[in-house]
Amino acid sequence: QVQLVESGGGLVQPGGSLRLSCAASGSIFSSYAMGWYRQVPGKQRELVAAIISGGSTNYADSVKGRFTISRDNAKNTVYLQMNSLKPEDTAVYYCNLKALDVLTAKRYDYWGQGTQVTVSS
Repeated sequence: QVQLVESGGGLVQPGGSLRLSCAASGSIFSSYAMGWYRQVPGKQRELVAAIISGGSTNYADSVKGRFTISRDNAKNTVYLQMNSLKPEDTAVYYCNLKALDVLTAKRYDYWGQGTQVTVSS
């Protein structure tokens, strides 16, 4: 019922900034958490940042102080502002939605298509 479309990836020099966007369409849930994950070849996916329906946020230690997750409810969009980028931030970044339908108590898990972020001189 939900489709996630990501954008904003690209090539940036170390120390630079990028802003990722994740636009959601479809059902509206009363309880949800949205997060940004990243994955590089040969490694497991890693949770980078998350925001829950109440507005609280959580970050991986590796990005604290550099990345900020936010949302725009009017646009149904979640953002990841990435500053002071490092080469080790290079990965495919995925938007994720974990939701609970209170009426049915059914849980859902949706993923975007991914957007490449490359940090290199």
